[in-house]
Amino acid sequence: MKRLLGYLSHYKLESIMGPLFKMLEASFELFVPLVVANMIDVGIRNQDIGYIFKMGGVLILLGVIGLACALTAQYFAAKTAVSVASGLRKDLFSHITHLSYGEIDTVGTSTLITRMTSDINQVQTGINMVLRLFLRSPFVVFGAMVMAFTVNVQAALIFVVVIPLLSLVVFGILLISMPLYKKVQKQLDQVMLTTRENLLGVRVIRAFNRQKSETARFEEENNLLVRFQVFVGKISALLNPITYVMIQFATIAVIWIGARQVDGGVITQGKVVALVNYMSQILIELIKLANLIITISKSIACMNRVDSIFCVEPSIRDREGAKGQTGGKENAGSSLPKVVFDQVSFLYAGAKEESLSDISFTVEKGETIGIIGGTGSGKSTVVNLIPRFYDIAFGSVKVDGVDVREYPLEELRGKIGVVPQKSVLFQGSLRENMQWGKKDAADEEIYQALDIAQAREFVDSKKKGLELPIEQGGRNLSGGQKQRLTIARALVRRPEILILDDSASALDFATDAKLQKALKEHTGDMTVFLVSQRAATIKNADQILVLDDGRLVGKGTHRELLNSCQLYREICLSQFSKEEVERDGQ
Repeated sequence: MKRLLGYLSHYKLESIMGPLFKMLEASFELFVPLVVANMIDVGIRNQDIGYIFKMGGVLILLGVIGLACALTAQYFAAKTAVSVASGLRKDLFSHITHLSYGEIDTVGTSTLITRMTSDINQVQTGINMVLRLFLRSPFVVFGAMVMAFTVNVQAALIFVVVIPLLSLVVFGILLISMPLYKKVQKQLDQVMLTTRENLLGVRVIRAFNRQKSETARFEEENNLLVRFQVFVGKISALLNPITYVMIQFATIAVIWIGARQVDGGVITQGKVVALVNYMSQILIELIKLANLIITISKSIACMNRVDSIFCVEPSIRDREGAKGQTGGKENAGSSLPKVVFDQVSFLYAGAKEESLSDISFTVEKGETIGIIGGTGSGKSTVVNLIPRFYDIAFGSVKVDGVDVREYPLEELRGKIGVVPQKSVLFQGSLRENMQWGKKDAADEEIYQALDIAQAREFVDSKKKGLELPIEQGGRNLSGGQKQRLTIARALVRRPEILILDDSASALDFATDAKLQKALKEHTGDMTVFLVSQRAATIKNADQILVLDDGRLVGKGTHRELLNSCQLYREICLSQFSKEEVERDGQ
């Protein structure tokens, strides 16, 4: 809640004016029963039509002033709620973008989406309702009790008894329902996760004819959410009937006592009506307060969940005093190697065993490095350590002679172009997507990158040039087209280090061969890392690293590894003919 109060502090005026105008509205509302009492006791009793119209005008005036106050309060409350939610959402998004791969893997994408959308929306609703009703409802309740004492002390004692009892009921149900709402929100996360998995994997689900089982799994999660919601809803639903019953009994008591006092000439009929009206006001406000408390319970639970994401500190950030190559270490391109892994070990968060163990190799500037191995051998993990997407457990990774942990992240990642396994394009034009690599990239630079990535031919066939529309996620393109465009996007920035993480898997062998040839001819001094399951893709690399279960089991050229590394030889024999392997090994 401290975080939320910090956001509210930027809107102090609005946060004060909203409740203030609501209390002004309530003040005018509290005078209505007294005006009605005078209409009955003076106007109706004396049949004074002029007085009745006069009091009627007063009621209209009170109503108009109250409406103006209510609209003003609503404006300030809405402005505060929307502004706070907007700032909260903006800062949360910014915070998420600074989280490392490790934190995002741990928290989960579906959870982050829920926090950004429904949770913050619920917080916004809670702020709006609190500013409008949190002070108004108690003010009316206690104000009505005070006004009742000005009418008749004996009858007003009923208010003194009823209001504490109602408060016990309201806050008792609040204490029970708040923990339950946390369970509801947690289960909502699970439903969100199941939904996201099914939507992203819909093609696989249909391919394996798993629609029925996935539907059953979703229904199970959804039914559990419904049961939680129904249970907490039943508890919350007790508020209205209990408050209604208590207020109705209190109203009966007021009428009974008032009738006796009217008979005794102690009070007038108009004052009895005023007391009943005050009791009705209390009823209405307590119902509002009960619903407000439910909303507050949900909002507090949601704000705590949002705050839990803010509390996740990014494990990868610029070290204090990190200077990279700006502090007298301008030695890139000299005699120092481009990339050095020195006895590197790595462990994923929550894992019991190391994903990489004692990895050491050196890469010179302009070299092409192939990385190959079985599924789960650690190929992608190795290249993800170079731009410092993850931090190593032991050893060191150096770029241009400087440990990557000593670089400012912006400087380090400015040297590197990464093409991930999953091709990701964004909605917009082809030019806009290519300029992700370089903001001010000219058309000639983009076309050159498209030529190298073997994407120029299909782009030209679309006949829209760089204005070719790209739909969200590139869904209007094939897998191979998306891969070539993501390679071109990385090439546009002309990085010092280019990482292709199995980014040609959807290409046919002929296109893949053209791509490798073009990369060799046009990348110049660029250091290239090729991660692939295909031996043909990496066989012409200057150096090939062979990984098995997180360990480096082979290092050398294609020919050297055929003779020295059994695993590499087995991979080649599974993809090439025996004669070709024997010939390459000679």
